[in-house]
Amino acid sequence: MAINYRRIEPKDNEALSKVIKSSLERLDLALDGTVYTDEATDFMFDGYQKDGSVYFIAEEDGELLGGSGIAAIPNQTDNYCELQRMFLNESARGKGIGRALMTKCIDFARDFGYDLVYLETFGDMNSARKLYERSGFKYVDESIGNTGHFSCNIYMTLDL
Repeated sequence: MAINYRRIEPKDNEALSKVIKSSLERLDLALDGTVYTDEATDFMFDGYQKDGSVYFIAEEDGELLGGSGIAAIPNQTDNYCELQRMFLNESARGKGIGRALMTKCIDFARDFGYDLVYLETFGDMNSARKLYERSGFKYVDESIGNTGHFSCNIYMTLDL
């Protein structure tokens, strides 16, 4: 079957939270200071209703496979956005779904007029980091803004 990409809906909250949390648990990254303990992870639809934000879902045969979003970086004044909560369930990896979601997010950011896309991740998320690198993201030494995810240890940016 074909993969369907669409914007998040309220019905996606529970399944998406499970994808995100199980991914972090599998990598032993279910830590304080990550999206694992971020209350917004259980209410993803609500968090992406502001102007300049979007969250895309990937699904196949009605099963939610994962998603990725864009939103303005909190607590900073530059015209920057953040690639957020990019997670896929294990069965969806290695099929180009992550790349498609990220492309949708970057296109949205560019169309909205953002100047830069920022992301935070972990050194242990090797596949994700390789995808970011192939997409043009560059490593930076410190975080931008205050996302509240103080346990992340890798920061990257993409100029638009």
